[in-house]
This record gives sequence, structure tokens and C-alpha cells, in this order.
Amino acid sequence: MFRYTRLTLVREILTVLAAIALLMPFYFLVSTALKSDDTLLTTSTLSFPTSPTLDSFRTLLEPGSDASTAVLRGLLSSLVITLGTIAALIGVGAPAAYIFARSTSRLSTRTFYLFVVAILLPTQLGVLPLYVGANRLGLVGSPWGMIIVYTSLLMPLSVFLYSGFFRRLPQEYEESAAIDGASRTRIFRSIVFPLMGPATGTVAILAGLIVWNDFFTALIFLNGSDFATLPVVMYNYVGSLVSQWNLVFALVLISMVPILVLYFVAQKKFIQGYAGGLKG
Repeated sequence: MFRYTRLTLVREILTVLAAIALLMPFYFLVSTALKSDDTLLTTSTLSFPTSPTLDSFRTLLEPGSDASTAVLRGLLSSLVITLGTIAALIGVGAPAAYIFARSTSRLSTRTFYLFVVAILLPTQLGVLPLYVGANRLGLVGSPWGMIIVYTSLLMPLSVFLYSGFFRRLPQEYEESAAIDGASRTRIFRSIVFPLMGPATGTVAILAGLIVWNDFFTALIFLNGSDFATLPVVMYNYVGSLVSQWNLVFALVLISMVPILVLYFVAQKKFIQGYAGGLKG
């Protein structure tokens, strides 16, 4: 029987305080974005605007303006690169992980360990040779080149996540299909991969967050081109606007919308993925 004690009260108070502390940055973000230029300079950071305005968003999204062109172009580039990378990680990572999970050869096992080691290595270690190679292939300054770069950088993570799920999947499903005459490709496409919904949701959200929010790699490979991603566009605005934080924070809120939509769409599979379940 549950008893409400003083310790329970203390835990609830600490939970509420922790929630407030975590929400404070978001409060500053929203309140500052809704302030006008005059209000921003004359009111406290803690105060919510008495007359909220969407002028910052209008400035950034007003059709035909330079700001709107840069923001929309950055948003489109980020969407193309992020969705393209997610599709490549799922389309290539899932079959590769399935092979690793079902193969018993030493070569396959050692290759899988190389993928695990690659997860631990800092990305920055390979940026210089990666840039040189991409530049020689004409991939620098191209969204398709960035998709290839991000796919190669995140493929170890995709293979690692999928492999864990494939190893926990009972092989009776595959054996039954093989007895009925299904090929290995048909078994993977029609039986195994549909059961990997939790893993696919986990890969999609983790990879989407990494690629969408990445600044360092995009700055090196895309800065100065017409395909700069939203973090790079945001960086250029911070440098040019200096003290106009209402515009900067409004741009941050705009950049949060697509990734939040992705999370809400795939959150069920994402939670199942962390729980290790295979039931959809």
C-alpha cells in the first residue's frame, strides 16, 4: 500500500524544481523572441513581454527579403540533408547489421568490432582527410556530398543499434519463411525489417538530431555556398545582428519545429527502441 510520507513530498518538490530549471532556457527563448526591439532593451530578461509581438518572425520570414531567403534556403538545405542521411542510414545500415547479426564468420565479427570502435573515435580526427577527399570528388559545397559525409560518419551508430535488435529477434520467423521457399532478401524485406520499427525510430531520431543540430561539419563543408544549413545561417545572423537577440532566438525557435515534428512522429518507436521491445 502506498503511503505519502515526508520523503515523497521532498521528492515531488525536487522534481518540480528540476522541471522548472530545465524549462527556464525555453522560457527565455520564447519570451525574448516575442519582444520588440524597444522592449528588449528596456525590460529585464526574466520578464515576459506585456505586449507580445511576432515582428521578429515576420522579419525573418517576410517574403522577398534577404533574411527570409537565407532562412528558407537554410531550412530547405537542412531538411534535404537530414532526411537524405536518415534514409541512407536506414537503407544501408539495416541490411549491413542484419548480415553481421546472422553471420558466424570471424571476418564478420571483426568487422563489426571495427564499427563499434568507430563510434568511440572523435569525428574531428578525420575531418581533414575527409575534406580533402570530398573536395577532390567535388562534394564540398553540395547537399548530396553532405549526405554522403554524414552517412559515413553515422553508419557505425546505425549498424550498432540495428545489430542489437537483430540479435534479440528469434530466428523462428526466418526459418519458417525459409521452409516456405522465401529467399533471404524476401525474408529480410517482408518479415525481419518490419519488426525493426523500434530500431528504425531510434536511428531516425538520433541521426536526425545529430545532423540537424550539427554546426562544425556543416560550417567546414558548406560555409560560403548556397546550401548552408540552418545552424550555419544562424551563426551568420549572430555575428551580424550582435545585440538583436529577439531575431536570433526567433530563428532558434524556427529551427526547432521540424525536429520536434520528427520526434512526435517517431516517439513511440523511439521509446520502444530504448526499452528494447519488439512489439509495435
